[in-house]
Amino acid sequence: MARTLTHIKIGNRLIGEGQPTYIIAEVGINHNGNPEVARQLIDVAAEAGADAVKFQKRDLRLLYSREVLADLTTGEKELQFVIPFLEQAQLSDEVFTDLAAYARRQSLEFLCTPWDETSVDFLESLDVAAYKVASADLTNLFLLDYMAQKDKPLIVSTGMSRWEEIECTAQFLHERQVEFALLHCQSTYPAPFKDVNLKFMERLRTLGVPVGYSGHERGIAVSTVAAAFGACIVERHITLDRAMRGPDHAASLEPQGLGKQVRDIRAMETALGDTKRSLSRGEILNRHALRKSLAAARDIAAGEVLTEDMLQALGPGSGISPQRHRELIGRTMRRDIRQGQQFRESDLKDITSQQMATEFPRRWGPVVRYRDAAKLAQWNPDVLEFHLTDQDLDNPPDDLPQFSQELIIHAPEYYHGQLMDLCTERENVRESSLEIIAKTCQTARKLLTYFSNQPGPVKIVVHPGGMSYDEPLADTTALLDNLACSTEELRQQPDVEILLENHPPLPWYFGGQWYSNVFVKAEEIAEFCQTHGGRITFDLSHAQLWCNYAGEDIIDYIRTVKPWIAHLHLADSSGTDGEALQVGEGETDFAAVMAELADVDAAIIPEIWLGHREEGEGFLIALEGLAQALGTSE
Repeated sequence: MARTLTHIKIGNRLIGEGQPTYIIAEVGINHNGNPEVARQLIDVAAEAGADAVKFQKRDLRLLYSREVLADLTTGEKELQFVIPFLEQAQLSDEVFTDLAAYARRQSLEFLCTPWDETSVDFLESLDVAAYKVASADLTNLFLLDYMAQKDKPLIVSTGMSRWEEIECTAQFLHERQVEFALLHCQSTYPAPFKDVNLKFMERLRTLGVPVGYSGHERGIAVSTVAAAFGACIVERHITLDRAMRGPDHAASLEPQGLGKQVRDIRAMETALGDTKRSLSRGEILNRHALRKSLAAARDIAAGEVLTEDMLQALGPGSGISPQRHRELIGRTMRRDIRQGQQFRESDLKDITSQQMATEFPRRWGPVVRYRDAAKLAQWNPDVLEFHLTDQDLDNPPDDLPQFSQELIIHAPEYYHGQLMDLCTERENVRESSLEIIAKTCQTARKLLTYFSNQPGPVKIVVHPGGMSYDEPLADTTALLDNLACSTEELRQQPDVEILLENHPPLPWYFGGQWYSNVFVKAEEIAEFCQTHGGRITFDLSHAQLWCNYAGEDIIDYIRTVKPWIAHLHLADSSGTDGEALQVGEGETDFAAVMAELADVDAAIIPEIWLGHREEGEGFLIALEGLAQALGTSE
């Protein structure tokens, strides 16, 4: 019985279900025998972001009889049309060797279709990572057997083939234990839409190998849909100009078309997501604004037992969901509640808020502002983390009470509409950002007069910056160099310690699509700290979002950055931009996370969005969830 191959590997790329579509830019013979055109087409493939560029290699003397080559008029008219172009498109072995090296320098996999055994031998000398089998050779078991002996993956096109022929070749390759993929293909140039028949890929999958699509149709829509249908490989011919002479140019994509093809496939992959339903940041904001929460239908006194007629649903959606109304019915209220006032999560708890705060086994603290610091200090936390705004910097308080906690400051992310950015190549923005962080440090020293038991320098949580709008940056070297200069300047500030915080991949700044380009990857953060010194604030929500975005493991992330963690922000998250959720409302495995962070000597801030409402109840509910996770991990 034939084995099932879920994936094949070409170079460093795993290809198959759950992996990004492997995009092959097929030059074929569209260089028309001109080495310079061939190099330009490699440039086109690289600029578009293709994974591989592919050529064809043949020796016509091994493919046709001497009689046919000597007098094309003896053959059919198809040969009279095609063979002259094939003769013109021959490239020397030396040119092929140069093209392979040129492609690899641009991080492209160099692939090629050999049409004969001599060409296979030559390609072996170039150490190609895989072989492409043309549709015309699907039935050529002699050539297939020769390639199978080279122990390389095969990509086999199925155009111009009947089902029984495809089955025969698949069985032939399975018997030889060859790793291979099948490409659905309509071998007409260009292929009419009515003949494409993408649903045939479903039948190809019954043969137990990865399935892709080799497209010869006009435009890019069909190939994008093929990727959405699960094509793990998409191959498209490319040309500098569809009007050039040759059999394949009319069915090829010009440079702009290839760029759009790659762009649309990658956008489609992102949009497809997975089977999980994750909340985006925009949805989280709309849930709060538009959804309803359970509220009191009349004034209720402490000691009354709740009945259904005492409940109603009112906005905003920041409280208990109406779906949970049965959890409230029959409970005895521990507090007075006015008509229209929302019920709290603590109304469903048998444990009191004071118990949640005092029984948590780790050092912790809430997020506070000037106006609520004293109120949230009533829970006797170990630290208070002031999140400063531009208004807070401009108007520091003169009348705070004395606190027994440790003071920690979170610097503003923006100041009067300007995003803080310590990485930017715009020197005026970097300098003004440094001035704002210096002003934050000055404010910290003033606030320090209200804290009698400060154990050391005031920790200042700082976002590094380095964001871009609409698309990520390919090269972040200059950004990291600027960040190193900025942090070195900030370390001259007395009585404070600057703690850079890891970024989420898709931060939420004034709407739109933003990208974080630095301090998102664990390895980059570790390398920066090792090279330039300093410690970090580890934001779990941001890290989990990056892991979701990049397909990485959160525990591996923590292990990489753990030696430099000095402070902890812990919250749940969803998808790639749904941050700061209540513990248990997102996707994080908190039992595993808390076990991994057990040996980190740092205070925990349950940085829950809107956690400060109802006298900090959201922070306390998060503590309960974290405590349960600690119990599970122990």
